[in-house]
Amino acid sequence: MDQTGSGLDKRMEALSLQASALREALQRSEENTDSAVAALDSFDRHISAIDASFRPAQVRAQASTMANENIDRTIEAAEAILAQFEIVRRAEAVILRGPHEDLKSFQEAVDLLKGVFHFFSSNKNFKSCEGVLSQVNNLLTKSKLKIEEEFRQLMSTYSKASEPALLFDCLPKSLSALEGTSQSVGEQLSKSFESATYRTPILIPPRIFPLLHDIAHQLVQDGNQQSCYRIYRDARSSALELSLQKLGIEKLTEDKIQQLEPSNMKIGTWTHIMHITVKVLLAGERKICDHIFDGITFNKDQCFAEVAGSSVMTLLSFGDVVAKSKRSHENLFLLLEMYGLMHGLQSDVEVTFQGNFCSGMREAALNLTKSLAQAAQETLLDLEVAVEKENSKTIIQNGNIHPFTIEMMNYVKGLFDYQSTLKILFQQPESGSETESQLAITTMKIMQAFLNNLNGKSKLYKDPALSHIFLMNNLHYIVTFVRRSESNDILGGDWIQRHRKIVQQNANQYKRVAWAKIFQVLSVQVTGGNSSSSPSDVSSTGVSRTMIKERFKSFNMQFEELHAKQSQWTIPDQELRDELRLAMAEVLLPAYRSFISRFG
Repeated sequence: MDQTGSGLDKRMEALSLQASALREALQRSEENTDSAVAALDSFDRHISAIDASFRPAQVRAQASTMANENIDRTIEAAEAILAQFEIVRRAEAVILRGPHEDLKSFQEAVDLLKGVFHFFSSNKNFKSCEGVLSQVNNLLTKSKLKIEEEFRQLMSTYSKASEPALLFDCLPKSLSALEGTSQSVGEQLSKSFESATYRTPILIPPRIFPLLHDIAHQLVQDGNQQSCYRIYRDARSSALELSLQKLGIEKLTEDKIQQLEPSNMKIGTWTHIMHITVKVLLAGERKICDHIFDGITFNKDQCFAEVAGSSVMTLLSFGDVVAKSKRSHENLFLLLEMYGLMHGLQSDVEVTFQGNFCSGMREAALNLTKSLAQAAQETLLDLEVAVEKENSKTIIQNGNIHPFTIEMMNYVKGLFDYQSTLKILFQQPESGSETESQLAITTMKIMQAFLNNLNGKSKLYKDPALSHIFLMNNLHYIVTFVRRSESNDILGGDWIQRHRKIVQQNANQYKRVAWAKIFQVLSVQVTGGNSSSSPSDVSSTGVSRTMIKERFKSFNMQFEELHAKQSQWTIPDQELRDELRLAMAEVLLPAYRSFISRFG
């Protein structure tokens, strides 16, 4: 029994010393509270009381086994309580240092404090330890603020605007070459989307992802989902907006966007930026969001929607301005460029803007694609009417190519630079051949409207011969243009052959109308004898010498008049000019030689 008493003495003395040391530590602590020190004072008095009650029992005839067991349990409880105080003391130092240097130790300290809180709050017998609970609560609150500030600092440090060169490097080589040029980007993209390979940009260094993930996880565990969400959203949305500004899209209010005129908008810039935003920037933002919040109970779609929403809707609003603007054939190329892009981005839009929270952006993108398609189709239909009604009264005095013909052919060439986009635009539920035939029908209607307009312009000429020269020149220019351009694939060989014949018909009409009087002079009807008489037999033909002289004189005079007049006319195509000269010579020279041989 003496040994038992001696052992208890030592344990009681150790507890007393431990309590005193903890009291001193608490008094030096930054988180010291009167109630926490009072709790330890109470605990110290409790140990003394145990000791006082134990000694009489030790002196009296040896306490029963039950009494010894009760004392042991009391001492074990006291040791457990002191161990919790020790945990608080050590955790406090880690919490006050913050998570910046050692996140793992910080998280462990938070978990230990939560354990202490649970230890005291779950045991109703520890009423005198309310001060400890208060201290633990204060430390846990401070830990939340420090982990939140660390997340904010890291997100701010690593959320910078991306340089355009970095984003261009993520494009396939075939498309990155188009960036910054005036080439048909939308058309090139519509051809390349299926096979092109894009790289995801490094918007945040990958080595930082685990750290951000762990901090975000801690924030969510602490019940700070809203703070985590707000910090992430503000940092990444700001970086995205600045990246777009570097690419060339300024931040505008909705009112300012609605006041924009399509003619003043850099649509080439818009298609480049929309392309890079969806295929590169937003793909990178999705990757960041997925990495940081992987495995965390957190609505990633909502967070991503908030990050991207403002920038994406601004870009789509630019597109809406063009789609809803007044129909004008000058805007048709803009519409085709934008439609080709948006159609090619459809699958990416579905993937990038997945989920209910992104449905607004997804639907806005789809609606813009539909609006652009409708606007482009309506503009093409309006073009047919506009071309036929073009009523400039300018007469090209020499019968040369009309400026409207050159303008129209350049327009058609520009139109067929978008051949792939046009085929998509006119696609039907049935086979591809019907798709092309629908496009061909529309194109032929536009061309026929243009030819009708040219016929109207040809009627402005007072000289019928010059009218045919004008039509021949312009039709030949059109046929040659179509034959050498991509529109040949749409209009087809039959169309070219048919209009080549019309060119020849106008050449024949020119010969007939312009040289009719000349041929009439050279054709002399004989009244008798041999029509092949020699010049010495003129009297035998029934044609007087006077009449022959008048015919020669008339021929020379009319020929000189025709020469003087037609030398002012132009046939700019040398091959056509040579063919017409040869054709005229083949008819005129035999007639002239025949006349000379008979009456010379």
